[in-house]
Amino acid sequence: MSWNLSEEERELYETVKEFADDVVAPRSYEADRAHELPMDVVAKMGELGLFGLPFPEEVGGQGGDYFAFCLAVEALATVDQSIAITLEAAVGLGAMPIYRYGTEDQKQQWLGDLVAGTALAGFGLTEAEAGSDAGATRTTAVLDGDEWVINGSKQFITNSGTPISRFVTVAAVTGERTRADGSTAKEISNIIVPHGTPGFTVEPAYDKVGWRASDTHPLTFDNVRVPAGNLLGERGRGFANFLRTLDEGRIAVAALSTGAAQGCVDESIKYAKERVVFGEPIAANQHIEFLIAKMQARVHVSRLAWYDAARRCDAELPFKTEAAIAKLVASDAAMQNARDATQIFGGYGFMNEYLVARHYRDSKILEIGEGTNEVQLMIIARSLGLGQ
Repeated sequence: MSWNLSEEERELYETVKEFADDVVAPRSYEADRAHELPMDVVAKMGELGLFGLPFPEEVGGQGGDYFAFCLAVEALATVDQSIAITLEAAVGLGAMPIYRYGTEDQKQQWLGDLVAGTALAGFGLTEAEAGSDAGATRTTAVLDGDEWVINGSKQFITNSGTPISRFVTVAAVTGERTRADGSTAKEISNIIVPHGTPGFTVEPAYDKVGWRASDTHPLTFDNVRVPAGNLLGERGRGFANFLRTLDEGRIAVAALSTGAAQGCVDESIKYAKERVVFGEPIAANQHIEFLIAKMQARVHVSRLAWYDAARRCDAELPFKTEAAIAKLVASDAAMQNARDATQIFGGYGFMNEYLVARHYRDSKILEIGEGTNEVQLMIIARSLGLGQ
């Protein structure tokens, strides 16, 4: 796998990084404090073509690949993780399942606006008792004539309550299937539920520790009826389909984590050169030098890990284990770098107006979302023939 960026890829990263510094960063503190996703920034991201990066031109995309998309996520995350996860979820959880598994009618109805960034969609997977154990899903969908009747609830659903949120794809139990050994298991399918459907309620947003400008809600479904044609992909393939979605998502979260870790390095270097203690910049202190050097080493390793996983994904090579490794390494790096950067900043690092403080709060979820790091260790161990 090539770890070198092409000239086009380098230009893309630099363009998005400039946008992040000039447009996103000046809004980040106020958006975080208000717990509000700045929709004007989202609109500008759409104008820049970020939501269409990994999609072909024939569906309105930029004709890029998953690697290009992850480059954009990394660049945004250096200054604002809430904005970066908004893009990651919009593409990976909202638009990609429609592109990959949708019928032509579904693509015609939904994909154009998602790719343009003028609409957002959520992916309803997690429940109170079905997080890491996604197979424990309790939300049900029963076929009644030519309609699905959906009952249940979902938690922690990103992009589900914005002014431009159009639908959520729900993972629901649609029956039972018989295994080869004669035992039975839940049949899980994915169903599109448009906003405004009677019985579908977007509950009030969470009061989160981090990612406070990201839009995140619990959802409830009370006898929600949608057409049978809203089934996304084959009936009973929902579990397999969202496992593929999660594998790809782990690469993007690794890229986001790398961006956060890099942002902590950038801020620490700048501060260490400016902060004078006992008559000289703290950058002259070898302890500070070594601390920042270790931070940069973590960024380098994390970047190589997600580059490798993304290149494998685009080449249609197996990448499940590499995605798990990238997510594990990069999220750890983001959390460790945020902690070290906060220490370098001292008391200022405890003030939310400073980016390193927000990275400190934001980075913890990177060790939890898209599969906890314990789940990543399970995946890696199983690839080595260990575990069950």
